[in-house]
Amino acid sequence: MALFKSGNPALTKDTFNDLEKVVQGDENIMTLQGTVNKTGLLLLAVIVPALYTWNLFTTTLDFATITPYLWTGTIGGLILAFIIVFNMDWSPFLAPVYAILQGLCLGGFSAAINHNFPGIVMQALLLTFGICMVLLIIYKLKIIKPTENFKLIVASATGGLAMYYLVNIGLSFAGVELPFIHENNTGGIIFSLFAVVLASMNLVVDFDFIEQGVEGRAPKYMEWYGAFGLMVTIIWLYVEILRLLAKSRKK
Repeated sequence: MALFKSGNPALTKDTFNDLEKVVQGDENIMTLQGTVNKTGLLLLAVIVPALYTWNLFTTTLDFATITPYLWTGTIGGLILAFIIVFNMDWSPFLAPVYAILQGLCLGGFSAAINHNFPGIVMQALLLTFGICMVLLIIYKLKIIKPTENFKLIVASATGGLAMYYLVNIGLSFAGVELPFIHENNTGGIIFSLFAVVLASMNLVVDFDFIEQGVEGRAPKYMEWYGAFGLMVTIIWLYVEILRLLAKSRKK
């Protein structure tokens, strides 16, 4: 089976390498509609727990009430993401759990930011889904062609940004923070804008990845894996847009 490249760590060029090339029976193969349905289910699995932690914060206005959910969602989601990446056939069972954990984290996080900047979450959501729809249309119209060079650039930039974030997390335990990530100056805003653009470009690569998986007759469980990878990018895009909007509002 052909190699696939993606900046998304969940959808890499090696994803299909070990899969069976031809799956017996049409009912056992990955389909586009099936992947869309799974993505919708994962989106719902994010929204429901997000509403819970959102309401928990808005009724108490106490950050301590949502802190356990933030840590559980962040750490648990990260661990599950790594497990799913290396065990793709587990995705039908673990991807929904991953989505629930991310929902617990995003709901409280979004409510806290929205408390400081009223209306910012609705703006971030509209921009996130607006970008997704526009890029999907652009991709289907073949206005943007994810060439191998395009994929390589996106993958390299995403890997570099991920490393920058990981180093910052490690240094934060020592009370040190790398520049730009949390700064609301010109450099910080440009950094967040770059992250938003990069996440958006990953969406294009992810669309291509899923389409090629369908054409390559990947196993049925890859619908869940493709949906999981797409959710990773959408959540990343939403968080980066939220951070960008917050920085632009700070004085």
